[in-house]
Amino acid sequence: MNWSSLDMSILGPAFLAGLLVTSTHVPLGQRVLARGIIFLDLAVAQFAGLGLIAVHSFQWEPTSWQVQLIALTTAILGVLILHATEKRWPEIQEALIGIMFILASSGGILFLASNPHGGEQLKELLVGQILWVSYEQLIPVAIVYACVLFIWFAFNKKQSSIQFYLLFAVAITASVQLVGVYLVFASLILPALATRLRRTHSLRWGYLTGITGYLIGLLLAALLDMPAGAMIVYTLALSTIVISLWLKNKPV
Repeated sequence: MNWSSLDMSILGPAFLAGLLVTSTHVPLGQRVLARGIIFLDLAVAQFAGLGLIAVHSFQWEPTSWQVQLIALTTAILGVLILHATEKRWPEIQEALIGIMFILASSGGILFLASNPHGGEQLKELLVGQILWVSYEQLIPVAIVYACVLFIWFAFNKKQSSIQFYLLFAVAITASVQLVGVYLVFASLILPALATRLRRTHSLRWGYLTGITGYLIGLLLAALLDMPAGAMIVYTLALSTIVISLWLKNKPV
């Protein structure tokens, strides 16, 4: 193990990014699991990624806010389509979500086909570059997440289906650019699985699951010189197993 690799100038913003993603993804993930639309986040994340890939494929050099707007627009387009499927074909919605994910993924591959750096861009979209985030990059994300959480908890009992989908699109668009598609899915679903049987304090245990997974994953990735995103997926899974077993005999 390389203890000198524990550089807080790198691990600090990366862990803060994990905390920010966890803050929104735990409540969103619990709602996704309760609604039975498990792969919704993958489809929406892929739509946001498709917008980002399209921007670079056309060799346009937009500002950072234009990039965010394009990614958010494609994500919202995706959730509006998925919301329509929920209303019209609820019995096959999970299958339709899967089809949307495949179409968005395939569209990204087609855009990258003539790009000599396409493989690297696709890898970055899927696995993310959490160790490369900076504190400055996290400021607008924190503002967006704060707005999402305020609306989520202020209108939780009166939340409409379309409001859920739109908040989901906003949160996922920001997250996929920080941590990649794989970690977005893991951050949503794994803490939700750990707390699926809890009727009380489910958010508290969900946040503990996510924070523990990100912390241990980042430390192991640095010490073992391994890809951080992939390592965190595994430590989130381990954290989910441990906390699920711990909660198994606890009053619900």
